[in-house]
Amino acid sequence: MALKMKITYATMSADNEELQSAFDEAFDKVRSSMLGVEAPMFINGEKVLASEKTIAYSPVDTRVHLCTAQKGTKEHARAAVAAAKKAFKGWAATPWQERVAVMRRVAEKISENSLELSAIMVMEVGKSRLEALGEVEETADLIRYYADALEKNHGYINELGKLSDSETNMSVLKPYGVWVVISPFNFPMALSGAPICAALITGNTVVFKGASSTLYTGWKTAELFAEAGLPVGVFNYVSGPGRTVGQELQDNPDIAGWTFTGSYDVGMQVARNALNGRYPKPAIIEMGGKNPTIVSRHADLDKAATGVARSAFGLDGQKCSACSRVYVEEKVYDQFVALLVEKSAALKVGNPTTRQAFMGTVIDKNAYEDYQRFVEIARRDGHVLYGGATLTDGDLSRGYYVEPAIIGELPDDHELAKNELFLPILYVGKVKNLEEGMTKANDTVYGLTAGFFSEDEAEIRWFLSNIEAGTVYANRRSGATTGAWPGIQAFGGWKGSGMSGKGVGGLYSLPLYMHEQSQTVIE
Repeated sequence: MALKMKITYATMSADNEELQSAFDEAFDKVRSSMLGVEAPMFINGEKVLASEKTIAYSPVDTRVHLCTAQKGTKEHARAAVAAAKKAFKGWAATPWQERVAVMRRVAEKISENSLELSAIMVMEVGKSRLEALGEVEETADLIRYYADALEKNHGYINELGKLSDSETNMSVLKPYGVWVVISPFNFPMALSGAPICAALITGNTVVFKGASSTLYTGWKTAELFAEAGLPVGVFNYVSGPGRTVGQELQDNPDIAGWTFTGSYDVGMQVARNALNGRYPKPAIIEMGGKNPTIVSRHADLDKAATGVARSAFGLDGQKCSACSRVYVEEKVYDQFVALLVEKSAALKVGNPTTRQAFMGTVIDKNAYEDYQRFVEIARRDGHVLYGGATLTDGDLSRGYYVEPAIIGELPDDHELAKNELFLPILYVGKVKNLEEGMTKANDTVYGLTAGFFSEDEAEIRWFLSNIEAGTVYANRRSGATTGAWPGIQAFGGWKGSGMSGKGVGGLYSLPLYMHEQSQTVIE
């Protein structure tokens, strides 16, 4: 069912009866006919099965068998790269208008099936209904944005100046070759579909590998491109262990470039690998964040507490953009914390397939156990201001449900205040003034997103001038550090959060997938 309304992270409402009823129907459809299916790989235009399988279960209810995926091998990865290499010249020579048309068809297919795709994602990732639908619609909008960008820029073919009347000088952006896309579990469609589209629409061929925790959504995303009418070998999808399939997709010499979204450690490894061959190769890398919000004494504290709670605990804190640190001027610290606890306590934790849930589950058993370990460390070394419990009543005992946790009274260099936890754990610190808050906010290897709350325009300008992050917000009630949308906010990080210096869904995204050739012809 295609939705009539415009969906974004900022505009969705749980009170929309039309939307919620349609979601109920989508869950019924998924449960009745779309679970337990075989998820193939796509290599050189063919569906490919492996001899070994991986059975994917739901974190919402670990008894639910989502799909049976393929445990691919290095040989599968090599075959996919070889197919993409063979198809490259033909696809690169395809007029950019035709590539745009294909991608727009993919976007329409996503929108036509948005509710079923969202329902699968809810059951596989544990994110709420509205978070999942927001991601699916974001994926379609990212593809449309890139199609519009290539069209607006006329395929990035531009005439330059002349030194004489007898010459013609052109700047032409050309694709690199075989492009690998490796995506994370938390946004398994948007952070797959967007770079796949960006690489394909600019004339590269693609080998895609999704996260091992989201094999169903990864396969459904791949299916959209594999069945879009692309020439054989232009798009390929493989699944399997990172130590084999993933490593081959770093090491294969026929790969021309990478888009990787994931941890700092693996991202740095991909970056180093890009420099290991006979010449450096492009890598677009996003490596997470430890995202701060600063709250001024001049803030609207209700707005600030709402924005921080939504940003810290949406998707159970498993967003690279999640607010994980808050620095509050001491004059308003107690009042802010009281409001933050009130807002956090009001967030409904429960089965994310239901209408009421704001928080669903963490992704798997490892994350569930990490949450418990970090909360114990917070109790030992600081203070848990709110939450910190696992939820095991009734049906919740079958999934990975945890409370939002607010912690404080830790040293500035404590691991919980410095390291990305990727869980619904928020650190709140008291500062004497905004300058101290800014110093602490910037004292991190990361620089992805950041937020600020103040009703003073001069303070807002000061924040924007001094914060070291790529995507920043002031006074955002719907999410202090989260909620970027294609063409509205470019999403990308500074420092250890990103490598390219350019954002996803922004003005400069597509040129990252091409290199420039200056062409001079003398008559």
